[in-house]
Amino acid sequence: MISRGRKPSSELPLPMKALVHIRLKPGVLDPQGAAIGRALTQLGFEGVGEVRQGKLIELELADTDRAAATASVQAMCAQLLANPVIETYAITIEE
Repeated sequence: MISRGRKPSSELPLPMKALVHIRLKPGVLDPQGAAIGRALTQLGFEGVGEVRQGKLIELELADTDRAAATASVQAMCAQLLANPVIETYAITIEE
């Protein structure tokens, strides 16, 4: 059944999804990563070298244009999601 004024669900554009991987820059101390590494060793996992911890942020976007979505997420990262002084980020857009 189709409601008045709405497109059938098959005609609606699917939202895009953005994945933002945020990591500490090389040389920035990572105490949380070090704690994870020590815990893994204490649990008996051998052969684990340096551990670096990061964040993954998933965003659902209304954009239907990949370039516009990427630009929007880059602005989000620069203004809020990442600290450019100590972090790097990588953006993946999925349709």
